[in-house]
Amino acid sequence: MENPYVELLHVSKYFAKVIANHDVSIKIERGKVVALLGENGAGKSTIMKILYGLYRADEGKILMDGKEAQITSPREAIALGISMIQQHFSLVPVHTVTENIILGNVRGVIDRAASEASIRALSDKYAFGIDPNATVASLSVGEQQKVEILKALYLDSKLLIMDEPTAVLTPKESSMLMQFIRDFAAAGGAVVFITHKLKEVMEVADSVVVMRGGKVAGTLQKEGTNEQELAGLMIGKDLIPTTGGGRSVPDDAPVCLELNGVTLQNKGEVSSLEGITFQIRQGEVFGVAGVSGNGQLELCEVVCGATRPTGGSLTLNGEDITGAGINERIQKGIGYVPSDRQRDALVMDMTLAENMMLKSIDDPKWKINGLLLSERKIDRLTQQAIEDYNVKAPGPRAVIQGLSGGNQQKMVLARELISGERLIVFDQPTRGLDLGAIDLVHKTILAQRDAGKSILLVSTELTEIFALSDRVAVMYKGKIQGILERDKLDINRIGLLMAGYHDEEEEAASV
Repeated sequence: MENPYVELLHVSKYFAKVIANHDVSIKIERGKVVALLGENGAGKSTIMKILYGLYRADEGKILMDGKEAQITSPREAIALGISMIQQHFSLVPVHTVTENIILGNVRGVIDRAASEASIRALSDKYAFGIDPNATVASLSVGEQQKVEILKALYLDSKLLIMDEPTAVLTPKESSMLMQFIRDFAAAGGAVVFITHKLKEVMEVADSVVVMRGGKVAGTLQKEGTNEQELAGLMIGKDLIPTTGGGRSVPDDAPVCLELNGVTLQNKGEVSSLEGITFQIRQGEVFGVAGVSGNGQLELCEVVCGATRPTGGSLTLNGEDITGAGINERIQKGIGYVPSDRQRDALVMDMTLAENMMLKSIDDPKWKINGLLLSERKIDRLTQQAIEDYNVKAPGPRAVIQGLSGGNQQKMVLARELISGERLIVFDQPTRGLDLGAIDLVHKTILAQRDAGKSILLVSTELTEIFALSDRVAVMYKGKIQGILERDKLDINRIGLLMAGYHDEEEEAASV
């Protein structure tokens, strides 16, 4: 029998007292896609970083074509044909695509024209449509990911490790990535696809390795399994679907937030927001659907005070807050869970306790006699959040950078639910999270709604919008295409609105 292309045998990795991987064995065949499935913190990324040479295993070994391989650095992994495309891209924004791809991979006199021609040929082969002369800063997130893939292809990699590759992609970009993975495998390459999304697993994988608690919980062939079985293996129990989302809010319910003609247009630029008008009532989840990049981020920043609109007005419980800054809006009870938690919500080299008090350092609950900050109080309240939200962390004094993405998001939730006494803005709250964390976020949103808070929920995941929203607005190029009541929600109708149709055009197109 032919040896597997790559085989990890009984690999273990320890960080102090934390067991990241224990006795992990995985086979990777040429021409196949292996989905590495598991919750955040299950050990998926760690085991692949060992294969890529970023970490060294404490126990076990790696075989390539049946022979033991010593991989102690990414350079050695790349020389063996292994490349890893991580969640956070390692690109230099001011450099061109070609410069980023050849950076560190060429020596001596550089034949730039030959490099550009080679990169263009690779881009054309996989229908990426990437201009080798474009600067990375000018590219969308999806295009930047293609540049990362081109870096691996340029190095003639035979095994691609892709860590949560669809976490920041639109549905269309995700579909294109799935096609690339199929094409690459069909040409004889191998792919390890790290994910927690069951739909993607069933769409592209040949085999599935499920990890839980740093161990392999099961290895299955896709054709012999289903999403329910995989979810059970991943979480260790049956996941009860979130219920209670979507309801009719009385018309006479008090209005919490109102936007009237809100516009955002920098001088000489196209409007990011144009004439945005809607109300969110008390105890309502107001969903905003749309393809990413159509003004949703700008809408959230205008509501939380990070950006001041150039036209229109905002009121909170009848009070004009158009000119209010971020701190004033926090004090008035607005919480904000941003789409990029590491960039906009957390200071990564601070502790959990320090991040918890970032937005409310003047709050008496952190102080002794209202004057001095009390470490004991800060630690106690942070520890309570850790327990309430099932955060996997050593304690309040742990640096938040050491937590998985899902656990970081739980800490952001804990903090924002405290400050968001009236309104909480959720922008892509489950992006990059596993099933267990997604379930927690959904139940939290509904609990806050039931407690009488108003929710602005922005998501590109239509299933999420449908599951949680009481009303849904659809955005396209900075405008509201339509606002649908709960009983009028229809995925085809919303899809047309997301594509730019207005209500009248949408009705004509659907005939």
